[in-house]
Amino acid sequence: MSEQRFIIEMGMGNDQYGMDYTKAAARAIEDAIRHSSIPLFEATGLSHDAMRVQVTVGVAEPDKVDCAALVKGLPRGRAEVRAVEGGLNVVNPDSRSVLVVATAAVEAFLPKQG
Repeated sequence: MSEQRFIIEMGMGNDQYGMDYTKAAARAIEDAIRHSSIPLFEATGLSHDAMRVQVTVGVAEPDKVDCAALVKGLPRGRAEVRAVEGGLNVVNPDSRSVLVVATAAVEAFLPKQG
């Protein structure tokens, strides 16, 4: 069955003190979702289970992201999260602490109609 993407939102998040890539990614996903309202389901009577949600998060160290934990935080649809190289690590020159910046693209797909 083919699908068509009906929404894509981008977001950015960070963790300033803990160097927690999952926390930064969760904040980026939340930022992206916060901009969305999808009245399509109420208007058509479609179930949210018909929607596949694909999330891509970019961080400097993708292997440090707990993608399974991020899936649990997504409110609707059948979700999958993958972490890729991207984002940014910003080093404080005085303390050598690292600020983690993550970016996220949240895409939603439905079965192609007609």
